[in-house]
Amino acid sequence: MSPGNEIEHEHFEDLREQQIFSARLTPHRSLNRTGFLAVMLFLSVVSFATGLVFLMKGAWPVLGFFGLDVLVVWWAFRANFRTARAREEITVTTSELRVRRVSHRGQVAEWTFNPLWVRLDMEVDEDFGIEHLYLISRGHQIRIARFLGPEEKASFYKGLVEALNAAKRGPTYNPIS
Repeated sequence: MSPGNEIEHEHFEDLREQQIFSARLTPHRSLNRTGFLAVMLFLSVVSFATGLVFLMKGAWPVLGFFGLDVLVVWWAFRANFRTARAREEITVTTSELRVRRVSHRGQVAEWTFNPLWVRLDMEVDEDFGIEHLYLISRGHQIRIARFLGPEEKASFYKGLVEALNAAKRGPTYNPIS
């Protein structure tokens, strides 16, 4: 094989593995760390002030319960933030569709499909919109985009369908780029 053929082969491999679509999906969290601290500070101040009122009226055990409430709310937020570490990564190249799911505990599950054999399916509710998206290939079905809302799922579905269609067309060669 001449050196020129090797270069063409490497270029073809680069085209074949070029990412057509890539998405990293994570659970939505409306409260960031600063918001969390503000909520906890507000809750602590209100709880402490209310506890002092009960303490002045002679109901001193109530003060401890207000402190316990703040601790339980803090624990619930921490658990919520831990579950936000979960993610789902979906990439499409001309030769494969890869789904990588990482749980909030760090456990990884990965599926690889040939984009030529994959089809997308969905469950739609008339009032709510798209409830579930599925990748189906050769008897295997996996649910994807679980973190997204109905409108986000519709947009994601459209983008993924376009990427699968591009993968089915195959790599394109553009000598200018």
